[in-house]
Amino acid sequence: MMLYTHSPEVAAALDAGRAVVALESTIITHGMPWPRNLETARQVEQAVREAGAVPATIAVLEGQLHIGLTDTELEWLARATHVAKLSRADMAVCMAEGGTGATTVAATMIAAELAGIEVFATGGIGGVHKGAETSFDISADLQELAATRVSVVAAGAKAILDLPKTLEVLETLGVPVIAYGQDALPAFWSRDSGLKAPLRMDSPEQIARAHRMRARLDLPGGQLIANPIPQAAEIPLAELAPIIAQATADAEALGITGKAVTPFLLQRIFDLTGGASLEANVALVLNNARLGASIALALTALKAAPVPS
Repeated sequence: MMLYTHSPEVAAALDAGRAVVALESTIITHGMPWPRNLETARQVEQAVREAGAVPATIAVLEGQLHIGLTDTELEWLARATHVAKLSRADMAVCMAEGGTGATTVAATMIAAELAGIEVFATGGIGGVHKGAETSFDISADLQELAATRVSVVAAGAKAILDLPKTLEVLETLGVPVIAYGQDALPAFWSRDSGLKAPLRMDSPEQIARAHRMRARLDLPGGQLIANPIPQAAEIPLAELAPIIAQATADAEALGITGKAVTPFLLQRIFDLTGGASLEANVALVLNNARLGASIALALTALKAAPVPS
């Protein structure tokens, strides 16, 4: 069996040198209920297409790593139950044992780099959890950003995390954190985390040139593009902060740890916001998909242009 397989659409795009954007699959299996998960997955893929690029949703289906899913496969995954949540540590085991798993940010980055895809659009990255000084709960996404050469477009780190510590770890690991079109670091559902982003860029072309320059310098790792949620869809951080605090306290009271923490918190915040968090989540993912497509197109244009010595 081949290490990975392409969907026909993605295979044709890569053969033709067209812009391709990787998409994760945990948002389908662990982020939203049926049938909203399938509807959103289709909307995100369509947003990439309408922006001029080709979407490549990544997942492991019955031991096979798929770079791009057909619509039939997308629906099958959206309906599936007991799907593993895959990161760097368990992706190979799932494939070796013929399992089915949805890819997190880290696993999607690994698969994208294998397939030669340079841009990945997601919702928000993982990071340093609150209380990590005692729990040591830090997402593998941060280390992956330091190791794998993929530019990741996200609405910042998830607001349930310890954002100052997350930013500090990214700085230590040498990951460029680039706010798109503003100075403030966004915080997933909110445009402003209260923290200043280390870097700012205002166009996909700037981001693409920085991506290429990192490769020329032989620097490991990718870039984190922190793209603020559209203003009309945001939930201000002042409104969210007490809700996040309540959800976090509930998780601690129930003894929820490890990979189960983020899905629990997102569901609890959904309940406490009356569903507003889910609507904001959909809006920011679509926004990131569009920007990811624009960056992928800019990178494709750079490939066609002469490289200065």
